[in-house]
Amino acid sequence: MKNFSQFISESVTQAARQAKRLGLKGDGHGGWVDPNGKVVARTVDGKLVFSSGRRPSTGTDPDKPGAAARQAVPEEPPAGFDQGAQQGQPEGEQEPVEKTRGSVTLGFGRFNPPTAGHQKLLDKIKDTASGEQYYVYPSHSQDAKKNPLDSETKVQFMKQLFPDHANNIVFDASIKTILDALKQADLEGYGSVNIVVGSDRQKEFENLANKYNGQLYNFDAINVISAGERDPDAEGVEGMSASKLRKLALDGDFEAFKKGLPKGTKPQVAQQLFNTVQKSMAVKSETWEIAPKFDWKGLREHYISGEIFNVGALVESLNTGLIGRVIRKGANHVIAVTKEGLMFKSWIRDITETFTDKAGVPASQRGVGTDSYRRYVEKLTPNDKVKSLLNKNIYRTGSGRNV
Repeated sequence: MKNFSQFISESVTQAARQAKRLGLKGDGHGGWVDPNGKVVARTVDGKLVFSSGRRPSTGTDPDKPGAAARQAVPEEPPAGFDQGAQQGQPEGEQEPVEKTRGSVTLGFGRFNPPTAGHQKLLDKIKDTASGEQYYVYPSHSQDAKKNPLDSETKVQFMKQLFPDHANNIVFDASIKTILDALKQADLEGYGSVNIVVGSDRQKEFENLANKYNGQLYNFDAINVISAGERDPDAEGVEGMSASKLRKLALDGDFEAFKKGLPKGTKPQVAQQLFNTVQKSMAVKSETWEIAPKFDWKGLREHYISGEIFNVGALVESLNTGLIGRVIRKGANHVIAVTKEGLMFKSWIRDITETFTDKAGVPASQRGVGTDSYRRYVEKLTPNDKVKSLLNKNIYRTGSGRNV
C-alpha cells in the first residue's frame, strides 16, 4: 500500500510532466504559470486544471480522481505556449489518459464557403455518432483564392446555414489540424474515434490518423468513414462544391450561388455570404487558382513548369490543416514535413502555398514585401495571444462544446 507521501510525490510528478510539455513552470504553491508569469493552471488530483472557465461534464463524478482535470482544458493555449509542444515531434508513446468515455465522431474540413453539399456531410457525421458526441471543426486555412473566409466567419455562417448542427460546430483557436482534434479527443478520455470525410479523402485521413496513434494520442480504434461519393458535375446537392460557389462569387452570379446553399437559407444570409466571399477573393484570379477541380490541366501545367509547390516551399494541406516544407515532388502530389517532423502527402489540388506556419493569418498579411506583412512580422512574439470574440463563449462539457 502506498503511503501518503508516495501518493503526493507521484501526483506532483504527473502534473509536472504535463506542465513541462506545455512549457509551464510551478509557482511553488500548486499553481502553474506561463512565460508571462500568469497563473494559468493548478494541480488537482495529480493533474492539471486550467483556469479557462471550462466546466466538468454532466454526470462526471467530481470526487473521482482525475475527473475534473480531464474536463478542464484550455480554451486556447496559454500565452507563450509553444505550438510545437502541442503538435510536436513524436517522442515515443505518450502518457495514457484514462478512458472514461465511449466514442466520439469528428468532422474536419475547409467549408470555404459552406454549401448544400456540406449538409449531407454533417448529417452523415451525426448519423455515425448514433447519439454519442460529435464535433465539426472548420479549418483555419485562409487566403484570397481558395479560402476566402476566415475560420470565425465560417463558423458564424455555418451555424446559420446548418442550425440542426449549430451546437456541434466548433471554433477553437488551438485546433488547427485533424491531429489537434484527435489529441483533444484523447485528452477528454474518449476510447475510440470516428472521422467522417469525403470518399476522395478517406485514404489520406486513414494513413495520417493511424500513423500517429500511440504517439500523439492513444485510441483503441480510429475509424475513417466515407460520407459518400460526389460527382462535381452533377446537378443539385450531389454536385454542389465550394469550388463551384467560389467561381460563381468571382463571376458575380448570385442567383446560381444561392441555389448551392442549403434549403431554407434565409435570403439575407445568402446575400451576406455571397458578398463576403466575393469581397474576400482576389479579383484577378484564374480558375485553376480558385477552383482547381475545374481546371486540372491549368493547375498541373503551372506545377510541372515549376511555378508552384517547388521543393522547399511552405505548403498547407487544405484537407488536414498540416503545414510543412515540400521535400519531394511527384507527378501529381508532394510530400512535405512540418517543423515538428510530421510527414504528410497531399495531391496538388489539395494544397496551397503559404508564407507563414501560423494558420489563420489574414491573406493581406501574407504577401512578402508588403507593409502589412512587415508589420505582422514586427509584432510577432512568442507571447502573442489571438483575441477572438467567439473564444469568449467557448466551453467544453461532456455533452458538447458551445460557441
